[in-house]
Amino acid sequence: MRLFGITGGVGMGKSTAGQLLRQRGVEVADTDTIARQLAEPGQPALREIAQRFGPAVLSPDGRLNRAALARLVFADTAARADLEAILHPRIRTAWQAQAQDWRAAGRPCGAVIIPLLFETGAGPLFDAVICVACTRASQLQRLRLRGWTGGQIRQRLEAQWPVEEKIARSDFVAWTETTLETLDAQLEHAVFQRKLTSSEASGAPV
Repeated sequence: MRLFGITGGVGMGKSTAGQLLRQRGVEVADTDTIARQLAEPGQPALREIAQRFGPAVLSPDGRLNRAALARLVFADTAARADLEAILHPRIRTAWQAQAQDWRAAGRPCGAVIIPLLFETGAGPLFDAVICVACTRASQLQRLRLRGWTGGQIRQRLEAQWPVEEKIARSDFVAWTETTLETLDAQLEHAVFQRKLTSSEASGAPV
């Protein structure tokens, strides 16, 4: 089984790329989804988060208050490192277990969406890495549409490597500043090695 890592900057279209791959029958694991599952009530990770950051990061019903936690960790590098130490090993164990299940089931390929793929040293765990990217102007526009303030955007961008470095380290680039059909063709090329036409490859270094 060929295993692909999907990474890219925040707001650049990783989730859309994952949806397109699923439509093509590719197994896809999203580490953001895994992280949310790990922080559900009753999970050991949530207990550790509450112990480290205090009751202010919990809602009255005992669930994780993600907005409160984000305010803490994106304003404090040490706090973010503590959160990553709680979650990242568990996240890696979870997606690796999913990948093993795909192999056991005889699946030909699978993909794992990891925003901090290179930052966490996960690159060597994949047969190839696809970086999902767009221009900075489009990225900022998309993040503003989420309702994020300029400060929130700056904090999140500073918490990740520049997308240019991610592109340089990746095997393929899927350019999301295009139609869904062209993005789908780029992903098909990366995963299934179909040759791109000139229009499909437009703006997408591969």
